[in-house]
Amino acid sequence: MKITDVTRNAFAMPLTSPSYPKGPYRFVNREFFIITYRTDMEALRAVVPEPLQVIDPIVKYEFIRMPDSTGFGDYTETGQVIPVEFNGRKGSYVHAMFLNDDSPIAGGREIWGFPKKLAEPRMRVEKDTLVGTLDVGSVQVACATMGYKHRAIDTAKVLESLKAPTFLLKIIPHVDCTPRICELVEYSLEDIAVKGAWEGPAGLELHDHAMAPLTQLPVREVLSATHILTDLTLGLGRVVHDYLAPNR
Repeated sequence: MKITDVTRNAFAMPLTSPSYPKGPYRFVNREFFIITYRTDMEALRAVVPEPLQVIDPIVKYEFIRMPDSTGFGDYTETGQVIPVEFNGRKGSYVHAMFLNDDSPIAGGREIWGFPKKLAEPRMRVEKDTLVGTLDVGSVQVACATMGYKHRAIDTAKVLESLKAPTFLLKIIPHVDCTPRICELVEYSLEDIAVKGAWEGPAGLELHDHAMAPLTQLPVREVLSATHILTDLTLGLGRVVHDYLAPNR
């Protein structure tokens, strides 16, 4: 293989059989189950990297069901997203994410820097209740419940919230394990169609696990819960801060 062949085809690993195709990535019937809860301000400040700023002691615990996604297939993910501010703009920082499909784990980490790890999240309806669970191996780490479609909510407001930017800390190491890339990345959801949105009573439990430390951001009070059905495109994003720039 010639050098020009390598550089022309090098967009993902492995070179000769990439784990995912080139984006953008379209999601059909992407379903969100989001529980907003109050936590400890100092706990948030300990995990949110500057120059992002924590606004309030709030965390959004999310389950996302993706039955039809370009290149990534059918999978579910779950994790913690933190409302933040960057240069006067409000958005969200993805703190932790767990999912059950190799392809979006590889793509999420390599392209954007999503903090994705392999686990077994599930999102389903059990009679009158929307249920989300996260198992890491044989241990249940998270359990969320919500009354199923109790009250419809304004889809226009939901659409505006989904348009807000999301920030990620992308880290790619050198072969000696020092950071080669350490960047703050911003991306947005695009071409969003909100098919429905609901709210209802909710509960959330997080449990200690050494490799999935969700309880670093403890649940002090459940504030609200939403259930959203959408079609959307995941934008490819841009770098907004290079942590290594002063050292280059």
